[in-house]
Amino acid sequence: MDFNVRRLAADAGTFLSRAVQYTEEKLGQAEKTELDAHLENLLARAESTKHWTEKIMRQTEVLLQPNPNVRMEEFLYEMLDRKVPTRANNHELLGECMIDSGHEFGPGTAYGSALIKCGETQKQLGSAEKEFIQSSAINFLTPFRNFIEGDYKTISKERKLLQNKRLDLDAAKTRLKKARVADARSAMWAEEVDQAETELRISQSEFDRQAEITRLLLEGISSTHAHHLRCLNDFVEAQTAYYAQCYQYMVNLQKQLGSFPSSFSSNNNQSLASASGGISVPSAPAATASLPLPAPGQASPALNELRSNSGTRKARVLYDYDAGSSTELSLLADEVITVSSVPGMDSDWLMGERGNQKGKVPITYLELLN
Repeated sequence: MDFNVRRLAADAGTFLSRAVQYTEEKLGQAEKTELDAHLENLLARAESTKHWTEKIMRQTEVLLQPNPNVRMEEFLYEMLDRKVPTRANNHELLGECMIDSGHEFGPGTAYGSALIKCGETQKQLGSAEKEFIQSSAINFLTPFRNFIEGDYKTISKERKLLQNKRLDLDAAKTRLKKARVADARSAMWAEEVDQAETELRISQSEFDRQAEITRLLLEGISSTHAHHLRCLNDFVEAQTAYYAQCYQYMVNLQKQLGSFPSSFSSNNNQSLASASGGISVPSAPAATASLPLPAPGQASPALNELRSNSGTRKARVLYDYDAGSSTELSLLADEVITVSSVPGMDSDWLMGERGNQKGKVPITYLELLN
């Protein structure tokens, strides 16, 4: 117990000596041993590395997860050493919404089918995004975080020890200087001078040893930069693969949507409809150029007969058609419906019936049957 008391007393004395030395340095009343320029440069380089590593980490986390609430939740799960619950991302949520609405409108309709295809692609984008985030977290963020929480903490600890050894050294120099001044006045202080010189040699040795330890650790920052460079290359490769995959998904989706009739593939064809008071005027698909359709302003004999006797005929649907308004009837390719001519109706349209459903249909999407 006496040993512990003496040790606590010695620690308290050392702490007080350092505090006095630090205060006198701040007040300009004591000299300060400066570190060599090489060591100072290494310390500045380590501090800069830590600063920018933390900043890059924060911005990368914002890129990978823009929602700050979700980032905080994930951080809490990590602190509690618990697995983060799996949740759908925005692409996947949008994909589910599109698929559900497509089934609601009918997968047999052009609009419903397009919604389902878009929804499936959105889910693919969501899955690719999750893979990119996971890859970036493992190969990029984790090494950066390991440096901050591991290597730099060790550097900070040794740097603090170096600062304490430097204070001890300067305090020993101050005591020796005071002992020599007193010895010049009285021979009784010779023993104090010898003791002060011994303390100075010990302090100098400990300071030099701690400076060498700190220098070796700081020179390892070059290896850290090399490792972070490899991590940066991995991040760029993951980002390149992610965007290339997303581009391919969208190109494939665009090709699938391009198989629909041109009047539904783009909004550019709607200007004519808007100029005519919102009346939908369907355009014939490009593929119909080879079909024996009547020329503009003319009608086939079967169509003339249908209009003259005001009867009904069966017609086969050539292409999917999504109704543009409540007065129109959506069509499914290859289905057979009943059509009739209504007096006063635009010559490009017929009245179509399917069971209890009834509405206008464009004649360019139909083939009259005998």
